[in-house]
Amino acid sequence: EYTVGPAGTLSVPFVGEMPASGKTTSEIAAAIGQALQRKLALADRPEASVEMAEYRPFYISGEVQTPGQYPYVPGLTVLRAMSIAGGVRRAPEGQRYDRDMINAKGDFDVLEDQRVRLIVRRARIEAEIADKPTFDVPKEVANDPKLASIVADEMAILTADQKKLKLRLQALDDLKKLLQSEIDSLQKKIVNQQRQVDLAKEQLSGIGSLAQKGLVVNTRVLNSQQTIADLEGQILDYDTAILTAKQAISKATQDAIDLENTQNAGLAADRQQVEADLSATMLKMNMQTGLMAEAMSGNPALQRYRDGEEPAMTFSLVRMVDGKTSEITASEDTPVLPGDVIKVKLVPMASQ
Repeated sequence: EYTVGPAGTLSVPFVGEMPASGKTTSEIAAAIGQALQRKLALADRPEASVEMAEYRPFYISGEVQTPGQYPYVPGLTVLRAMSIAGGVRRAPEGQRYDRDMINAKGDFDVLEDQRVRLIVRRARIEAEIADKPTFDVPKEVANDPKLASIVADEMAILTADQKKLKLRLQALDDLKKLLQSEIDSLQKKIVNQQRQVDLAKEQLSGIGSLAQKGLVVNTRVLNSQQTIADLEGQILDYDTAILTAKQAISKATQDAIDLENTQNAGLAADRQQVEADLSATMLKMNMQTGLMAEAMSGNPALQRYRDGEEPAMTFSLVRMVDGKTSEITASEDTPVLPGDVIKVKLVPMASQ
């Protein structure tokens, strides 16, 4: 392994010192190959390979939790360097309050999301109770950034529930229509059957008088009587089938009523549960607000975060350029180079 010196040069056997600052590993490898070919008078240029084993460290000082020297990684920025150093420095006695503040804020955010979902869910349930195909977004949550996805989820539930109920009611209605068609058909059969009974009775009446005079055998009379009995028996079967179909229609009608009643009862229970959950959520949010206030009062540094205000920081980089040290103003996104010294300062509250 070879080290690039402060002057940006690299010392290689048989080559000596050569400039390395500002060059890529491929460029350095090509330069080494050319130098070896020239020094050793080789016909062909030897292949050289250069890999970066370790970068020079960077340094960070000032208002960070753990100032000092750290290994450099490619793509490093001031913000990433601060993260490596533990972030903004906190007073030891304030760390517990910081942790309490983070926990309370996290719980509050979860509860706030739950509150929004419950309010939108309540609007959806009320729309279902009123048999509306959609619902208006409650004004109290109109500015929530995740409102669109929450409303979409509840609209999907509303559409699915109404479609499910409609299909089940439609199935019962179709069954009632089918049964009514069967009743109409049976009633027509009864009319035709009764006509045949009347004709058979007229025929039997004529045959009976002839039988009394001995002009017709008794067997024919018996056959006519049997035919009438069979026809009347079929009419009774049709009447029984009609009664069964009417009972089925009544049951389907009652099933539809029960289905709607069950749906409405379930929605009423859901709305009551949502109201209870919403009340509990609001109480928990108030508790978390109190915990955040307590944490903020216990650590004055947290006052900087009140109303979304973040602490103002200033950054600068001390960098060696062409053998000279210079200090440049930086921001969170400024790239950090190996060997840089990062200075982090916290702007006093009075200056913000």
